[in-house]
Amino acid sequence: MAPADQDREIPAFHVSPENQGYFDAVVEGCLVVKYCNACNQIHFFPRTICPHCFSDDTRWLDSAGTGKIYTYSVSRRGIPVPFALAYVTLDEGVTMMSNIVDCDLDSLAIDMRVRVVFKAAIDGVLVPMFTPQLEADGPNAQGARR
Repeated sequence: MAPADQDREIPAFHVSPENQGYFDAVVEGCLVVKYCNACNQIHFFPRTICPHCFSDDTRWLDSAGTGKIYTYSVSRRGIPVPFALAYVTLDEGVTMMSNIVDCDLDSLAIDMRVRVVFKAAIDGVLVPMFTPQLEADGPNAQGARR
């Protein structure tokens, strides 16, 4: 059994005017993605310009905060605390890179359902990560604005 240890320091993130809305939503306990009003496409990583049509007519869209593991890797060698890094495909269709936390790292699997949780980085900024979704969590346990 290899539990995900929460003593691992999470590096600081650079908050800029372009991604400020993303981190503001995280403080409220909400994961958001960008939606392009010009081409009706959702995109992630948060940026002002749509990568599909290059329009700047974009807005923040609340995510359900749930998805599934597309692929993952567990790092154990040469580091003090093991951790899992994964690509998570959100139910909205976009894929984001994040950590999988608060679980037995040996139990992770491709296509496993996950839900967002928020962890503090070393600078105090909250960062979205994911944990396996339990049946009792329901479809929107955390992630959408309350």
